[in-house]
Order: sequence, then C-alpha cells, then structure tokens
Amino acid sequence: MAVSAAAIKASSPGPVLFRAERMGRAEVPFTMYKLRTMHQGAQDAGSITGGRDPRIFRAGKVLRSLKLDEIPQLVNVVRGQMSFFGPRPEAIDVVEKHYAPWMMESLKVPPGIVGPGSLGYFLGEDELPDDPTDAEQHYARVLLPRKIARELVFVRRRTLAYRLELLVRTLLGIVKLHGLLIGAAEREERAAAEILRSVGELSSDPTTLPVSGDRDGDPLTRGK
Repeated sequence: MAVSAAAIKASSPGPVLFRAERMGRAEVPFTMYKLRTMHQGAQDAGSITGGRDPRIFRAGKVLRSLKLDEIPQLVNVVRGQMSFFGPRPEAIDVVEKHYAPWMMESLKVPPGIVGPGSLGYFLGEDELPDDPTDAEQHYARVLLPRKIARELVFVRRRTLAYRLELLVRTLLGIVKLHGLLIGAAEREERAAAEILRSVGELSSDPTTLPVSGDRDGDPLTRGK
C-alpha cells in the first residue's frame, strides 16, 4: 500500500484515496473506497472508464491492471457495506438512469470485490470508447446487460465452490492466464445467456453470448 500511495502521489496531485458513491444492497447508497487512479476531478466527466481512458494516469493504469486499486474496499467489507464475493457495486447515476427492472435483482445481495460481472468487464474495458460520454452510452447499451446477467448467475448460485472458482479466475485474469479455466467461463456464459433470453435481451442461440465490450457480438472466448 505504501508503494502504491507513493506512486499515486508521484503521478498526480491529490489524495491517495478516491471515494465513490455506489448503490448497495436493497438500494442503500454507500461510500466505496479505492486507490485513486485518475486525475483529481476527472470523475466529473463521467463515471464509466475504459482501459484507454486519458483521465487515468500512468501509475493508475498499473494499479488497475493488477486490481490493487480495489484493496481499500476491504474497509467496506469490514463495515458490512460489501462482501468479498458479489456483484460489483454500480454508480448511483448508472442505476437510476440505466437499470431495467430485471437488473434490480442484483441489488438483493451485498456488492462484492470479486464477482463474475467484474471478470467480464475486466477483460472488456479496453473496448470502451475513450470519450467518457461515448463510454457511458456503450456501457449502458452493450456491457451493462451482459454484466448484470453474469452477476445474477452468482446471485442465484452462491456456492463455496463457485466463489473459489471466481477467485482463481480473477487471479488468472490479472496475470493474463484467464484461458486456463475457459470451461468454467463458458458454463457461466451459457447461464448468463439464458438469463438474458428470459428477460428478452437475447433472442439468438444462448451459447453465443457476446463478449463484454465486443461491438460485433462475437461468442465469448475469454474467461472474464
């Protein structure tokens, strides 16, 4: 943490911690903590960021790629606002503007640090447009339904084995070895596709759920 803090201070003026208002369980807002990875005030342009977003400073890109920026959320876990495993907490404005009724099921459990939705976004965020406004539109139209469908796979199947699988897949994703558990990702993909089809978001073959962030709708071949 000390090294991360020093890198942030050397890269961009401002505080080490970033406080973000997020929607929690039962639609109760809370303040989520992260290590700051964007220039101060950058969030005013929009809450959705991609891997190439120019608002992210150099050290921030490293912290995000290693998921070190999420470590302060352990404070949220201790406070009971989050769980280690669960749907990723969403920005309040995204919930209010873009959540369809079926997506609200993801708010029935505590948000988490590790979950299937974050795995999909982790590998797909580089596909987001650089412009924050365009990024939010693309996120709401393409990424969000597929992300929430994956989150609902967890909400409906919160077994210990599944939690351990998500942890291993997250660690493999950080070191770019996500393909080692492609079978697990494909099973999750099929379950998410069935959810999308049941709510009318997917009318095609449920075994070809598009990759998170993929504009062309190619089948998922990556473990996020």
